[in-house]
Formats: sequence, C-alpha cells, structure tokens
Amino acid sequence: MSHRLKCRISDSLWDALQRETARTGDSLTHMVQHALSEALGLEHHSLFQVSTSGAVVKGVFKGCTSVGDLKSHGDFGLGTFEDLDGELIMLDGHCCQAGAGGVTVEAEDSWLVPFATATRFSADRIVDIDAIASLETLQKKLDGLRPSQNIFVGFRIEGQFERIDMRAACKAMPGEGLIEATSHQSEFGFDNIEGTLVGFWTPAYAKAIGVPGYHLHFISSDHSKGGHVLGVKAARLSASLHLETDIHVGIPETTAFLEADLQDDPSSALDVAEKGFVRDR
Repeated sequence: MSHRLKCRISDSLWDALQRETARTGDSLTHMVQHALSEALGLEHHSLFQVSTSGAVVKGVFKGCTSVGDLKSHGDFGLGTFEDLDGELIMLDGHCCQAGAGGVTVEAEDSWLVPFATATRFSADRIVDIDAIASLETLQKKLDGLRPSQNIFVGFRIEGQFERIDMRAACKAMPGEGLIEATSHQSEFGFDNIEGTLVGFWTPAYAKAIGVPGYHLHFISSDHSKGGHVLGVKAARLSASLHLETDIHVGIPETTAFLEADLQDDPSSALDVAEKGFVRDR
C-alpha cells in the first residue's frame, strides 16, 4: 500500500532533490522515500532472508524464527512454515498460510518459519502488462522490466486472473528432502479470481541463498485463497517493481542446519521442487 504525501520544503531542498534526480536518474518518489527511510532508521531496498535455499533442499525444515520476527524485517514476502507446512505469503504486513486446496488462514506471530524472504515494499516502478497467456509469458514480460541480471527485484503484481494454477507444500515426513516432500504436494487452480502475486527475482550467483530466477506466490483479495504459483493467465495486470540493493541473511543456529552438508549446487533440485522441471545437464 502506498500513500500520497503533500508538504512544503525550502527552495534549497527542492533544488538539491532536482539535481540528485538528474544525476542518478531515479524518480523523485524514490529519492524522497530513500531519504525518509534513512532519517527514520528503516531498512529500505533491503532483503531479509531466513536460512538458505540450499538448506531447504537438504530438508532443514525446522523453524528458526517466528512470524512475528519476520514481520519486524518487512511487510512483503514469501516462504514456508515449519516442517514445510504450507506456503507463506506476506502482503501489507499480513502473513498468511496457504494449505491443501489453497485454503488460506492468517498466521499467528508465534508460528515458526524455516525459510522466507521479506522486504519493506515500495514501488520504484509501476507498469501495466497485458496478454499474459502463461507463466512463461509473464516472466518474459517481467524480464524486460528488470534493469539488470545482477540485482534482486521484488514484484507485486495485481489484478483479475482468468486462471491461476498453484500448489501448496504439505507437511514433510521425517527425513524427507525438498524433492521428496513436494512430491506429495497439493495442486489446485482457480478461475476468474482477483488477487496479488507476491514474488522475487534472484540472480543466478545467489542460487545457494535464494531460489534463482522468479519465485511467485499468490494471495486472493479476500485472503481466502493462495499458494505457490505454477501457471497464470490474465488479460491485464499491474506490476510494481522494488529494487533490492542489499541482503541480510539470518543463519539458523539449529543443529540440523549446523550439521547439514550444504556444499552441493541446489539448482537442479530447486527446479524440480519449485518449478516442476529438470534442468538440462
């Protein structure tokens, strides 16, 4: 959610803002938000990551932080809950759990989280996109909006969806890794539903930390339905971009994380579990 600010400033401040926007190419909105965030001690354009994708691939599913703590680091994000029990979607400070069939409930602050990504979302750019025939089509359109292959980007994509296909991870059995756990996930879809895609694009160089490429979750406008996105179709959507320029990783101190072998490249396993295909070798 964004708000319109109207105030009076001195000529010297106005001139300084104009010079800085001309020098950097940033919008006036971006410059003011950045300055206010610094003055108020808020993290701006920062990602907070709970654990790593490599740890999740190896089955490190025990919670290492709470929903309440995650909210202190951002108002927008995605992830999962302890033992891979459903999909986490955070939007405008509300944290929800999507379970079997896409049924969604508000998460309690005491619930534990083993993996999540959160930020304080503020749009750096808002663009209307149309003719979205598939998830692949949407991703190609988003590719044209990203300024670099080397920067993290948060995406908030809103509108009426003609069709959206999703999944929700079901509670993992003891000893399962990510691929085994998601093999018995709940898959479902909805037609003509209004809502928001909450997601991030992670550069390839960060594949051991986050899910490389696009990672998108969905929450309906009434917060009753949601999940991890597998397919999408829409006539027109509004896409907001939030560029992330620094990242903070909370390393779990659990025994499972400290003793896990995290040396392997998790990319292939993530492709199977998160995106449903096998990477070419």
